Amino acid sequence: MISDIKYGVSTWLWESPFNTKSVALFPKIKKMGFDLVEIPVEDPELIDGQAIKRALDDNGLQAIVCGAFGPAKDLTHKDTAVHQNCFNYIEQCFQLCNLWGVDFLAGPMYAAVGKARMLPGEERKQEWDLAVRNVSKVCTMAQDYGVSVALEPLNRFESDLVNTAEDVMRFIGDVNHKCAKVLLDGFHMTIEEGNIAEAIKLVGDKLLHVQVSENHRGVPGTGLTPWTDFAEGLKAIEYKGAIVIESFTPEIKELAGAVCIWKNMAKSQDEFASQGIDFLKRTFN
Repeated sequence: MISDIKYGVSTWLWESPFNTKSVALFPKIKKMGFDLVEIPVEDPELIDGQAIKRALDDNGLQAIVCGAFGPAKDLTHKDTAVHQNCFNYIEQCFQLCNLWGVDFLAGPMYAAVGKARMLPGEERKQEWDLAVRNVSKVCTMAQDYGVSVALEPLNRFESDLVNTAEDVMRFIGDVNHKCAKVLLDGFHMTIEEGNIAEAIKLVGDKLLHVQVSENHRGVPGTGLTPWTDFAEGLKAIEYKGAIVIESFTPEIKELAGAVCIWKNMAKSQDEFASQGIDFLKRTFN
């Protein structure tokens, strides 16, 4: 049993991009038994922060803010104007964190998602060093807003920079800022880690957030994820954060194409969420 765990779900399970009208999802998310909703901020201009805050309060939900980092928001891009665009976007996300009472911004903000190439060692080191410098700047911004950043390792098909718990610990060690913390996603871990419990223990008290789905992006409990190891790792580090279901709907073609979901993973997205939270509560409570 792990005490003080809260459960959440990403609105990506139903729709994209999140916008002010997405609050229509909140009542059923609460009714399903979730404590919080993870809000992926693809475009801050689509979001009325005050309206979202009212809807969160009205439904008794907490929020998690997750960043979305495509080619136009790439801190390893050769063009510094792209860096500045990313900094501006991250600052908007920090502002939403403050408004909604969230103490960290989550996501793989070190580089654009999908940037996976076979680079020469020296070029890869240059990109690593550039990411470290720019994430250090992000951490300084985060400190000004009183929040942290939870950096997410991605699998090898989505990133060539940070893939494992060991990678992300080395990265935040190089960043060397108190606001640099970690998010672990079970989907990526089932591809990249040799032992999920040991990976969680390696991150230890740097772990701010956990996302889960199955190894095939389906409903938790329907695949090959070693959930006992997951629970062992979180218990060992006395994890106090949230466990959030993150998967995607095949009905939004652009999003589904980006994450390679070509079929429905449940009879409905509502069933995905309700079965998922039931399994997680049986596993971690």
